[in-house]
Amino acid sequence: MQRAQIVQLACLEPIARGLHITHWASQDLARQAVADGIIDSISPRTIRRILDDVDLQPHRTRYWRTARLDGRFKERAEKVLWCYGNAQRLASQGIWTVAVDEKPNLQILERSPIRRAIPGSIEQREFEYARHGTVNLLFFLVVHTGRMEVAVEASKDARHYIQELRAFQGRHQELKGAYLIQDGDPSHTAGATEEYLHGCRGWWRPRFTPAHASWLNQAEMLIGAFGGRYLRRGSWVTREELVGHALASVPEYNRHYAHPFEWTWTNQQMRLWFAKHAP
Repeated sequence: MQRAQIVQLACLEPIARGLHITHWASQDLARQAVADGIIDSISPRTIRRILDDVDLQPHRTRYWRTARLDGRFKERAEKVLWCYGNAQRLASQGIWTVAVDEKPNLQILERSPIRRAIPGSIEQREFEYARHGTVNLLFFLVVHTGRMEVAVEASKDARHYIQELRAFQGRHQELKGAYLIQDGDPSHTAGATEEYLHGCRGWWRPRFTPAHASWLNQAEMLIGAFGGRYLRRGSWVTREELVGHALASVPEYNRHYAHPFEWTWTNQQMRLWFAKHAP
């Protein structure tokens, strides 16, 4: 009973108890549980253990953006999810499903010195850093294999996007075509991009994720997987150094880490969810 009351307390906003803190810490919950008469005394460590048992983390937060659940959402989501669900079958016919996404304006940061981890001490990084500009990376994910390609865009615009789409097609002329999963970025929806895709005679078959639902783009998962291993903790002195590192890392990622991402959200599940949540 007491554990359930503590969990219930942790689900409240602190203002409900007259506090002006923005979120609960274990020390706050321990103090408030005593003040509410839930228990005579309790330690923050016990509070953390109780919350951990129910996977409740009031000290953490993440951003999200509400998708507009309308007919356009359903139509676009169905087309994207169909591509994912049929990626393996399509590949056997010479048609790939390729998801693309950018990591624009990646800062080239130099941090020195870095103290490497030793027994009893984690890695330590200098808080101050020097900036050496930015770089735009364009990621291609081949959905049925999980393998990736990366391109460096001199500028994030339609002209350079088209240039990299054309280069990808040139590298894979053995294919009959590819479904292109992309979000509604201006470089993807520009008139020049639309004209180029139309002129491909069906080689590229564009599919857009719904507005505010770029999480339907598996390339976002690739950027997280690749960036976490190869970009997040790096230190570079020049743009050329970062670019060289990123390009050299792709074969290693494909060799050791590439696999189809686990994707369980099918069209059937999406339709049930849509019927429940759409206004």
